[in-house]
Amino acid sequence: MDAASALADLTEISSQLEEAVLVDGEGAVVASTIADDSGTQRLAGGGLAMLEAAEARFGTGGRAVTQIEASLSEGSIFAARDGNLAIVARTSAAPASGLVLYDLRSCLRTVAEAREKPKPRRRAARKSEPAGA
Repeated sequence: MDAASALADLTEISSQLEEAVLVDGEGAVVASTIADDSGTQRLAGGGLAMLEAAEARFGTGGRAVTQIEASLSEGSIFAARDGNLAIVARTSAAPASGLVLYDLRSCLRTVAEAREKPKPRRRAARKSEPAGA
């Protein structure tokens, strides 16, 4: 499953999610549910900044911050990462945090697994010999 399909599935099963962005290890957007590029960049940048700030403060001794939530009165921002992928999402007010994080991590796993699978090789079509040859 490609990243865009994984995000579409995520927003369909997780009704509390309003927007989501998948980002690679370089910070480049892989897929987004947001129509405009500035909104995509703003959400991705904010989520990655949250992870980096938490990492700077709490990520010591080889430990890495893998998920974070910022709660606001009108909704929450979640960020989670696994390997070279991160996902940032905005939710409605008072989300079920555990469920949202579970859904985000499941989406990350789905995309990571799809990226790791080798693409099937196409076999050359055989030429059929004319009948009676």
